[in-house]
Amino acid sequence: GARGEEATLARCYKSVFALVEQHGLRSVAFPSISTGVYRFPIERAALIALREIRAALGRLPQLEKVTVVLFSQADLETYQRALAALSSEGGGGENV
Repeated sequence: GARGEEATLARCYKSVFALVEQHGLRSVAFPSISTGVYRFPIERAALIALREIRAALGRLPQLEKVTVVLFSQADLETYQRALAALSSEGGGGENV
């Protein structure tokens, strides 16, 4: 909990998107990073993932598709709630 895990997870996504940019990729897929064996709370992970995905889609014009692979209906519902929360913050989310 208090060792910078949220920042580390955000850096993970940023690193992948840097590779996407470097290689000119048009799509990328992610699992729900750290929410399995590492037991990072999926509610926090979903917000971090979706924020980083939204930022990457906004700055990488070649990026057409980002897929998040989830493991259960409950995980999907968590990501949907996180997307709704981000959208209500005024940052949009309709393209995420």
